[in-house]
Amino acid sequence: MGEFELIRRYFCPLAEAGSSSAVLLGPGDDCAIQRVEPGRDLVFSVDTLVEGVHFPRHYDPEKLGWRSLAVAASDLAAMGADPVCFTLALTLPAADPHWLHGYARGLANAARSFGLSLAGGDTTRGPLTLSLQVHGTVPRGLAICRSGARVGDYVCVSGTLGDAGAALNYLDSETPGPDEQSVLDRFHHPTPRLSLGVGLRGHASAAVDISDGLVADLTHILEASGVAARIETAHLPLSAALKRIAGANAVSLALNAGDDYELCITISPEAWVGLPEDIRRQLTIIGEVTFGEGLVIERDGHSQAVVAGGYDHFRTES
Repeated sequence: MGEFELIRRYFCPLAEAGSSSAVLLGPGDDCAIQRVEPGRDLVFSVDTLVEGVHFPRHYDPEKLGWRSLAVAASDLAAMGADPVCFTLALTLPAADPHWLHGYARGLANAARSFGLSLAGGDTTRGPLTLSLQVHGTVPRGLAICRSGARVGDYVCVSGTLGDAGAALNYLDSETPGPDEQSVLDRFHHPTPRLSLGVGLRGHASAAVDISDGLVADLTHILEASGVAARIETAHLPLSAALKRIAGANAVSLALNAGDDYELCITISPEAWVGLPEDIRRQLTIIGEVTFGEGLVIERDGHSQAVVAGGYDHFRTES
């Protein structure tokens, strides 16, 4: 199978997945064309996933299809963007029809779920690597950035934290129990909080998606905003499954493990009161923004200043 037959058979059908009228020209030409309506800003982000780094070797291709687009779409959620389309640069060791069929099926399911249509991309031969760029739009001036946190704001997170990190211990399990399967589902099928992000436009002062761990990603907000924060571990939302399988390590996973793709936001107390109830129900207040620099974690009556952890591709051990 040649490159162009591969594209035609497996990926051109994804151009219809999101059915966005904003994509005037999709795959098949030198460039795609996206129309941005008057009064809206274009937001876009690109993520690269490498086999053996971001996902296990010989990982199920259908799961990878979903996961690769979810990871990229989560950045749109953090900005409060309405999803429009995506592009895919795919590097493959070989044109394996079985792998391609599974990956395209998972990608199509994710695209339909997230409202994203494939606008174009590229394929080449080499070590398995996926680069996906996602496009969305927001009303002009309403994108939620990392730099807007203010002293006195609440620090909030969506969903539960730590599940995907716990799943790493069970990726090779052939007969996972119910709790292990629960955390595995969070790793295999993350759900970008797109509707939540849209609902937070005009309310949240800052936001980031939790990809590298709560401590690391919240620190991005604090550094961009020039503020500090304190959070209380007793308020961290932990799933029942995580608490049962991780025990005392559950809090550490919630603080430092990545791949949850939940949202961490800051919001003023006044804006919190004004949030629609269905938005408030998706969030948990875990702390507040304070004067100064850095992050303080309060646990069992003790306070500890922490240094951002999380995954860093180029950090070396000393």
